[in-house]
Amino acid sequence: MTLRIFLLLIITVAVSIGLTAIVIPMMKRWHFQQFQREEGPQSHMVKQGTPSMGGIGIVLALIIGCLVGGLLFRGCLGLDMVVMILTTILFGVVGFTDDYNKAAKKQNEGLSPIQKIIFQVVIAVCFAVYVGYISPAGTTVWIPFADIYVDFGIWYIPFIVFVLLAMTNSVNLTDGMDGLASGVTTFVAVTLAICGMYFMNMPAIVFCLALCAACMGFLFFNKYPAKIFMGDTGSMALGAALTAAAIAMKAELLLPIAGLIYVLEALSVIIQVGVFKKTGKRVFRMAPLHHHFEEGGMKETKVVLMFWLVAIVCCALTLLIVFA
Repeated sequence: MTLRIFLLLIITVAVSIGLTAIVIPMMKRWHFQQFQREEGPQSHMVKQGTPSMGGIGIVLALIIGCLVGGLLFRGCLGLDMVVMILTTILFGVVGFTDDYNKAAKKQNEGLSPIQKIIFQVVIAVCFAVYVGYISPAGTTVWIPFADIYVDFGIWYIPFIVFVLLAMTNSVNLTDGMDGLASGVTTFVAVTLAICGMYFMNMPAIVFCLALCAACMGFLFFNKYPAKIFMGDTGSMALGAALTAAAIAMKAELLLPIAGLIYVLEALSVIIQVGVFKKTGKRVFRMAPLHHHFEEGGMKETKVVLMFWLVAIVCCALTLLIVFA
């Protein structure tokens, strides 16, 4: 089994590197590039014009990785796997539409928040209905520490919709520095793959391994200084993929622990906006949180490394909770 896991990772990483290498000149040719916010960090203005929509390569590599996993691990390429892939693609399409609108308008504004939420809710409801009432998984949720399963009943669908939207948009907010979102997601994905062994969910294990490898391949080009950004195409797809896998293995409540970085990024924005509207003052120098440290004088590479280390600690804690 170890050899097959190694083959899956190597093949998917290679595919991800190859696809991203193809996507970069395509995005340059079509002028699908990053447009920095005027109110954003001034140090990021040099990134203006860097190709975006690199998430296309990540999603394609993930799909190919899952197909390879289906050949290496018999029985994992079933309906559950298909639904996880489809959910990832659909959220990626929402992100792609947003990125495309930004490129067409040549500014950092794509879909309106209302449009994004409507599309995301529709996809999330469909996924929740499948998991809760069509797949064998049912409406139960595993509770960490207590190690019991609780049936959420009629509250399961709104709970899943909330988790899916919250995590997807949190990953989207995390994608603001070279290698930040792709690196953190690599750690969280491999952690969920290991947790999948405890929950004995082979489709989720293979899916998470393929996701981890796809991010690793993309990181080859996305590390500082980034040659391409994933855009909303990638960040929304990654958030959906992580959440879909966690839901499939009934480990939704592990996401805020392993993905604490995503949670902190989202909370920083919520706090900043809420306090500013009430008092006119800012809690952070700039939100999301990674910009707070950058505006404080830390180099981008050091901020990313710090967030990676925090993510590794959180992932280790998650494994202790599951296997201790």
